[in-house]
Parts: sequence; structure tokens; C-alpha cells
Amino acid sequence: MRIRRTEESDVSRVMEIYAHARQFMAENGNPNQWGPTCWPPESLIHQDIRDGHSYVCVNDEGNVIGTFFFICGEDIEPTYRQITEGNWKDDSAYGVVHRIASDHSERSIGRFCLRWAYEQCGHLRIDTHGDNTVMQGLLEKEGFKHCGTIYVEEDEYPRRAYEKSEAI
Repeated sequence: MRIRRTEESDVSRVMEIYAHARQFMAENGNPNQWGPTCWPPESLIHQDIRDGHSYVCVNDEGNVIGTFFFICGEDIEPTYRQITEGNWKDDSAYGVVHRIASDHSERSIGRFCLRWAYEQCGHLRIDTHGDNTVMQGLLEKEGFKHCGTIYVEEDEYPRRAYEKSEAI
């Protein structure tokens, strides 16, 4: 597997992967994270591509099998400025992974994407819906620590906030 930036020609495949992810989440006890709003909208994926923050995971045959948003910098995620029921452990520049999804055609796609993102900056923050036990399990296996609760603009459901850093 390898990671590369998403190209406009990948958008239909990326949207298929997100449709698969919504169905998978609903079948695994998490129908509210992306389902009711059909998140993410295609327009957001096009914007992420233009901004250079959309990535795909490609298998050895060259097929797109996963996708995610990634950015790294200082204070880059506004929703992470306010954390309740805990606190962030490292105040240094960090990377953010959002909208990570796979088609489940191969094992460990999510793990591969998270490890790639972590290698880019050595400090990641990520959040997930409280019902997304699959993602919570993956994050904990990858050494992320639960830090508290954040809220997003898309809906009123609280999100579990996680962090992994070389400093903690």
C-alpha cells in the first residue's frame, strides 16, 4: 500500500468509499456519525483536493482502497480549541486526520493511513463519534490517548478526542 494526494479523477471512487463507510458504520452501531447528513459532501472533497489536504490509500495493484483528510501545522483545527472533560497533552504543532474511510477490501487500511500521517509530523489529533467503537479500538491499538470531548459544527453529537505524540 502507498499514500498519495487525491486527484480529481479519484472523486467518484472516494465517494463510493464514503458510501461504503456510512453503511459499515450503521451496521456496526454507529448510524449517526455520517449517515443522517450523508457526510462528507462531494463539494468538500473537491475543496480538500484544491487545498492539498485530501489523500488516498492505493493498493499494490493501483486501486484506491482508502481515503482521508490530513493537515499539519499550528492550531489548525478550530474545533480542537475547546476540549471538555479533559485536555490535550501536547501543545506543539500537530497533524489532524479527518474523514478516514476504507472499502475494507484489505486488512489494516486504516492503520496504514494513520501510521503514514503520524510519520509526517510525530503528533496527531483525531476525533470520532462516541458510537464509533471500531475507530476507538483502532486508535487505542495505535497508541492514541483519549483526551476529552470536542464538538463539531456538522451535528450536535459529542466527539471523543484522541491524541498521539512523541512528547507524551
